[in-house]
Amino acid sequence: MRENILAAQATVCTERAVIATESYREHEQEQIVLKRAYMLADVLKNMSIYIDPDGKLVGNQASTDRAAPIFPEYAIDWVIAELDEFDKRPGDRFTITEANKDILQEIYPYWKGRTLKDKAIAAFPESARVFYDLGVIKTEGNITSGDAHIAVDYERVLRNGIIGFKEQVKSEQSKPELYKVEDLKKSYFYRSILIVLDAVEAFALRYADLAEELAGIATSELADLATSERAEVATPERAAELREISRICRKVPMQAADTFHEAVQSLWFIHLVLQIESNGHSLSYGRLDQYLYPYYTKSKAEGMTEEQACEILENLWLRTYSLNKIRSWTHTRFSAGSPLYQNVTIGGQTKDGKDAVNELSHLVLRTVARCHLPQPNLTVRYHKGLSDAFMQECIQVIRCGFGMPAFNSDEIIIPSFLEIGVEKADAYDYSAIGCVEVAVPGKWGYRCTGMSFLNFPKTLMIALNDGIDIKSGQRVCQGKGHFLAMETFDDIMRIWDDFVREFCRQSVVLDTCADLVLEQEVPDILCSALTVDCIARGKHLKEGGAKYDFISGLQVGIANLANSLAAIKKCVFEDKSITKEELWNAILTDFAGNEGKRVQNILLAAPKFGNDDDYVDLLLVKAYDSYIEEIANHVNTRYGRGPIGGKYYAGTSSISANVPQGASTCATPDGRHANTPLAEGCSPAHGTDKTGPTAVFKSVAKLRTDKITGGVLLNQKVTPVILEDPGNCEKLIMILRTFFDTLKGFHVQINVVSRETMLDAQKHPENHTDLIVRVAGYSAFFNVLSKVTQDDIIGRTEQVL
Repeated sequence: MRENILAAQATVCTERAVIATESYREHEQEQIVLKRAYMLADVLKNMSIYIDPDGKLVGNQASTDRAAPIFPEYAIDWVIAELDEFDKRPGDRFTITEANKDILQEIYPYWKGRTLKDKAIAAFPESARVFYDLGVIKTEGNITSGDAHIAVDYERVLRNGIIGFKEQVKSEQSKPELYKVEDLKKSYFYRSILIVLDAVEAFALRYADLAEELAGIATSELADLATSERAEVATPERAAELREISRICRKVPMQAADTFHEAVQSLWFIHLVLQIESNGHSLSYGRLDQYLYPYYTKSKAEGMTEEQACEILENLWLRTYSLNKIRSWTHTRFSAGSPLYQNVTIGGQTKDGKDAVNELSHLVLRTVARCHLPQPNLTVRYHKGLSDAFMQECIQVIRCGFGMPAFNSDEIIIPSFLEIGVEKADAYDYSAIGCVEVAVPGKWGYRCTGMSFLNFPKTLMIALNDGIDIKSGQRVCQGKGHFLAMETFDDIMRIWDDFVREFCRQSVVLDTCADLVLEQEVPDILCSALTVDCIARGKHLKEGGAKYDFISGLQVGIANLANSLAAIKKCVFEDKSITKEELWNAILTDFAGNEGKRVQNILLAAPKFGNDDDYVDLLLVKAYDSYIEEIANHVNTRYGRGPIGGKYYAGTSSISANVPQGASTCATPDGRHANTPLAEGCSPAHGTDKTGPTAVFKSVAKLRTDKITGGVLLNQKVTPVILEDPGNCEKLIMILRTFFDTLKGFHVQINVVSRETMLDAQKHPENHTDLIVRVAGYSAFFNVLSKVTQDDIIGRTEQVL
């Protein structure tokens, strides 16, 4: 199965686009929640379905595995513009047939001016639009796709089935007084939920019928194998498997699950339909080892073997990887490797503070390692009571070299949740969402991280250039004076403070515009129904239906900002080894010529973030505090409409945005060349962390990680040979425990791959088809990445333990 899915070509599927277009036309007059419900119901009724010849789980997103559906209601202009370029991209290539190109060209006229992107851009105020156009603030993902960045209440789905949600909706339907406008809106929402839940049931029954049909075919083939072209699957065992699949699909997700197989199939159906409803990514499984554990123990007591449980889990991981998403090329560069960031969280603590690791936690680790795929994204919740045995097993999986599991720390995340008002039981029940961001599954609104990207180094350079973007020459905002006129380093910090606060405000403007249009145009009905308290409130997620709603933007180039400030302070104002004029000229010429190189070498010798040097680390803390303080003043569109929170916090989970945002940024005072990648996440800039991983951990831990609740993403890289030594594995565990227990680190993930392997993979990709690397808060096959992203990963520091 794995070989077949890996061999499947990434293609563009137009089925959903055609069905959605027809449905929107038919239901044009309906309220938007009903229009969305009818659309999803039509897609689930009419899309192609199939069953893998060897599969134990059923459910497909598109016409073939790894085919990416098109979601025209979000954006289609870029699709039309790039139709002939999909297979020519430098990375993340997709094929598309000429027939499918014609289909998309046919439906395009209907969507012109009607898409989320069209309406969001029209909503941008002119003062904020310039930030979007120049790439200072990148928000394309918010206006070309759905939100996701969420984990729904899978536990309740398994416990009660979707019939339990239907009963709750029907109970609530009797309460609204329709002469009240809010109650009238609720009535539309409740009708839309019932339409969608009925459609999910019908979707599952389609697979039940197909499995029964295939079981009949297999039985017939057993009677006459000589004439069968399907003799390979025509076995009594497969016929029995298909009959069992049919039975399960007639039961779940409508009814409560009883067995492990039923629970995983129910989980997969819901996860799949959520992906069909919306093309938002970072839709995550939550604490899968916790809510599946009762079904595992029950089935095991009834005779299920551990290996049978592993096979079902492996089926889930393979089906998870079968999903795909196509983005515009400009957006793809922010999400290199076509990730969907479908995170699975294991470990951590129970709601009463006890170690939550169980037998299923170990099986999840083992099966994810066996499948050796970039999806799902696997996160281990670390806490002081995590056993050495489980830590050792995590390290052995990390040694497999596909960048997983990552670690998130209960020691900082739970207290930070409690501080912002999350109830204790919920705080202890958090899970990773997408990359490193965190939320309470089933109770949190969209995009705990994943709003707009703010380019910190570019912000600094515009501030130093009197409000003008150096690359384009365009004025971004009113200036506060030019760098050459600044007399002290305090002037630099004051101007940074002014500009980053203004840019922060403009990012909120762009976020708000996107959120307003998302609320009006593309509400997600199923996702809302499966999140507490949307049904009770009669509000979908964008209206404030969730119990909690905190969000975060993404700050990019953290280390470059630190290093730039340190270089200016030391080289210009303290040592006076270069003048302001010499520095500015070198930046404008991208360090060209002998003079440029001389200046660059002086800048490169200045203190660098990641070496446990307070000189630079505390400068970053102060500079980042300006943003942290400012963003805390702002709220989202759900504030005051029901949820606890409705506020912002900081986050460094910048995925692969460091590459494209670096490409739009001029040379910077840290000695970085123009157009080259920025530092990724909160990791040090490549090659500048020279004193080992402990120093890196200590530098990162100086940040106000308790306020950067959107995720403090730290990547570290070691060579495989390092972890061949059991002593080094022990050292790594001790370093991790110190980072989390003593320093209060938030997150770390470890790439176990050598520079030589990646360089050889660039020259001979055919010899490295299974090479997986950690890109940012996610993993990807090395060969699908563009060369510039590959080079960025190759350039990261290789640590020695």
